[in-house]
Amino acid sequence: MKKSYRIKKEKEFQKIIYRKDSYANRNFVVYICPAEENPHFRVGLSVGKKIGNAVTRNYVKRLMRESLFELKDNIKPGFDVVLIARPNIVGLSLVEVKNNIQHVFKLANIIE
Repeated sequence: MKKSYRIKKEKEFQKIIYRKDSYANRNFVVYICPAEENPHFRVGLSVGKKIGNAVTRNYVKRLMRESLFELKDNIKPGFDVVLIARPNIVGLSLVEVKNNIQHVFKLANIIE
């Protein structure tokens, strides 16, 4: 994804999480914050150490990024999103990860 679609700074993560507008399913937790100044959505990914070692965490992040890339045309603009992976994510395929992200985004009402 392009740099303009990413959230990297801890301060931005904390601002979004502090709003406590969260939705979850078995594999992901998503925090959302309206950001009308952006012409598109921005997303920050978080994969904790409970998921596994660095190789596993990076693999999960790659799956999440690829799923978001495929879904980016359906995601409503003007939102900042923090997507947190839960330990159940290990072992899922790309299609399953994409379906889970799509499900949690539908719960948050940020996907068309």
